[in-house]
Amino acid sequence: MSDKTTHFGFQTVNSEEKAGKVAEVFHSVASSYDLMNDLMSAGIHRLWKRVTIEMSGVRRGHKVLDIAGGTGDLAAKFSRIVGNEGLVVLADINDSMLKVGRDRLLDRGVVNNIQFAQANAQYLPFPDNTFDVITIAFGLRNVTDKEMALRSMYRVLKPGGKLLVLEFSKPPSTLLSKIYDRYSFSVLPKLGKLFASDSDSYQYLAESIRMHPDQETLMGMVESAGFSNCDYHNMTGGIVALHRGVKA
Repeated sequence: MSDKTTHFGFQTVNSEEKAGKVAEVFHSVASSYDLMNDLMSAGIHRLWKRVTIEMSGVRRGHKVLDIAGGTGDLAAKFSRIVGNEGLVVLADINDSMLKVGRDRLLDRGVVNNIQFAQANAQYLPFPDNTFDVITIAFGLRNVTDKEMALRSMYRVLKPGGKLLVLEFSKPPSTLLSKIYDRYSFSVLPKLGKLFASDSDSYQYLAESIRMHPDQETLMGMVESAGFSNCDYHNMTGGIVALHRGVKA
């Protein structure tokens, strides 16, 4: 694949087109995103995110960047942990998702230590060595240039800071993989049509999961971006993996 093309689901598109196409998907699904997450994962995504928070090591006074933070699930929990001395930046490239997240957090009164930024993960608009922890949950697979985004995350982390990437991955079990494929391509678009009036966006989401690098490949990408002490933890049979890396 040349430098000028990339994947959008199973399609090959010009690299400069992908961000716009992904934006259309998330503009479409923003209002129903949380409902669909619960339906698609039977609520298990909440457990995956809880594990992410526990493994992040976030403490009072920390500065946290939640990239592709969408509707604010992680940001709300980080806000309580870091307290008034800390800061949480909820960043998302998509203004529709960011608005839903901002409105939700405002409704819950969780705003005193949260800032919002519409930002592209490849070009994070923050100074070097700013954050203690960076998380990106179910967002990296939608980034056009993942290596560039990981380098950008490395730059804005403080030395000793930690990156956590929570993302759908590849089940090692062939049987589970077949069941998961059938569910993704048969059930997800139907759920999208029924509850969000949008089967195409959920077809893309299923395809984007299949095109995402497997656990070992992604760990290599995190290491290549400069991170050390890299590892990953499979959850739900490897349907999801949590990757970690530290900025030396």
